[in-house]
Amino acid sequence: MPTGRLSGNITQDWEPVVLRRTKPKAADLKSAKAVNQALRSGATVETVRKSAAGTNKHPSAAAVAPARKLDETTEPAAVERVALDVRAAIQKARVAKGWSQAELAKRISERAQVVQEYESGKAAPAQAVLAKMERALEVKLRGKGVGAPLAAGGGK
Repeated sequence: MPTGRLSGNITQDWEPVVLRRTKPKAADLKSAKAVNQALRSGATVETVRKSAAGTNKHPSAAAVAPARKLDETTEPAAVERVALDVRAAIQKARVAKGWSQAELAKRISERAQVVQEYESGKAAPAQAVLAKMERALEVKLRGKGVGAPLAAGGGK
């Protein structure tokens, strides 16, 4: 018998610890290795084919209307652009004064691109910009009589 320092009953004063394996992740269960192991062991294996797997078709695309179609129903399709007679009047008056597009832009405190867009007809006309051009070019650009010289008093 061992002789030692302890005498009497020896008791365990801690709780037993049980180690368990972690639960396998879903990606691990879907691997080919895991599926084959399940088939060999006789477990039931369920396979589901996705409806559009491997194709470029989206089943919900037909149900949703394109955004452009929705916009066309709620908003006007065409944005008003600078009229041909206004474009011609701007160009004619600018050339008559001997100014470049950049020089006209500088005189009306706008970018040269703005003048270019007005002369090419790409801009949506803003009354404030047209008023500045009228004053600088001294030509009527709004209302009736587009291209006519402004009155001496600066009125319309």
